[in-house]
Amino acid sequence: MTTASRASAEPDPERAEQADAPARAAEPVAPDTPAMRLFGLLELIAATDDFVSLPGLVAETGMPKPTVHRMLGQLESAGLLVRQSDGRHYGTGARLRAFAESLLLNSTQHGARHAVIDALVEEVGETCNVTALSGNEVVYLDRVETSEPLRFYLRTGSRVPAHASASGKMVLSQMSPEQRRKLLGHAPLRGYTPNTITDADRLEAELARVAEQGYAVDDEEFLAGLVCVAVLVPREGARSNTCVAVQAPTLRLQPDGAEGMLGPLRRAARAIADIEERGSGA
Repeated sequence: MTTASRASAEPDPERAEQADAPARAAEPVAPDTPAMRLFGLLELIAATDDFVSLPGLVAETGMPKPTVHRMLGQLESAGLLVRQSDGRHYGTGARLRAFAESLLLNSTQHGARHAVIDALVEEVGETCNVTALSGNEVVYLDRVETSEPLRFYLRTGSRVPAHASASGKMVLSQMSPEQRRKLLGHAPLRGYTPNTITDADRLEAELARVAEQGYAVDDEEFLAGLVCVAVLVPREGARSNTCVAVQAPTLRLQPDGAEGMLGPLRRAARAIADIEERGSGA
């Protein structure tokens, strides 16, 4: 046998590895690996409305205390968790929140969601948004502008204060007063216009009204001359962090006309909820 023949007959480890790569990539990740246990702990913490502690996580997971302590240290060092000032409690870190926002902004359901908002704009004739709460701000996940020449331009990814926006008030209305204080109580409520609610007691009364009526209105509270109406995207058995909102200049929309927008907004919110449920395999 020639040298060339022997070379072709002998197995090539590099080619064999490349040939096996697709098969290995298709294999599911074992549920009981260190990486998946870390992910499971992070998922548990992210779903909790309050700060978590080592004893509480040990009791909830059933894992040994040294194991949970080590896992918390790993997540903290990665910037996914932040230890609170008392040294005993943990909350979600900036890196984890940025990751969650990236998922929302760039989800595979974006095209279908955008089509829903596009149709909503055609129906109501005004700019419409999909929004979510991030910290004490609302971030615009998706947006379609009206064709009207008079409009307020805010791009996708823009942020507005939760206490001065319809979407922010809508999401805040689902929280307990204690949760709202933890979120908003670290600094005075900033006034953006004469209509901004900057008193904590007045804001609590406003949020109680929002929770009762099922929609929120921004009555020129962030930008003078701009009115917004928001409803929640429903989420079965859980608190929603996503809203659908319409905004327009006061020349075309007044707060007392908000109820006229609720039918189209709620249909769009239900359609987006269906898209998210199908995308998650529900």
